[in-house]
Amino acid sequence: MNTTPLPPSEVLPRFAFDRRLCVAANHWGARRAVGVFFGIISRLGDGMFWYGLMIALALVDGRHGRLAALQMAATGLTALLLYRLLKRWTRRPRPFRACPGVIAHVPPLDEFSFPSGHTLQAVSFTVVALAWYPLLAPLLLSFTALVAASRVILGLHYPTDVVAAILIGSGLGTLSLYLSSLM
Repeated sequence: MNTTPLPPSEVLPRFAFDRRLCVAANHWGARRAVGVFFGIISRLGDGMFWYGLMIALALVDGRHGRLAALQMAATGLTALLLYRLLKRWTRRPRPFRACPGVIAHVPPLDEFSFPSGHTLQAVSFTVVALAWYPLLAPLLLSFTALVAASRVILGLHYPTDVVAAILIGSGLGTLSLYLSSLM
């Protein structure tokens, strides 16, 4: 499946550790139970978990829940636009296309790797949701960490794609909270 040659930037020694981690995580994901588990986590991270959470908050907690869900939705839409722009600009090939030894355990949603959209969305949603509902921290932080790990284990992202998405998502969620505090 690795038909694309490595771009010159991927051959540099500074990317060797990133590739080694990617291959090791991906090989671990080849175990049936691991692959199935992280495949489910990734699928939930496509949006179902977050949309369900926003609907639940809006239904269960009245106006407060609707405001939280609205801020999560606005932040999520911004995250979606931002990561699509970054992917088109960076055009980093996915590991299963460019890194020998990595296979995709599930089909990707788009063509490029950097940054991880699933992780960026999960982190930005989590930052906003936890500002409104801190008691959800154990659930949301655990789920977000699993989503981030799933992207590397499934062969769809390099660890640096995920780390960058964590930083961008944290900044975006924080910016969303800051801007809402000004209103």
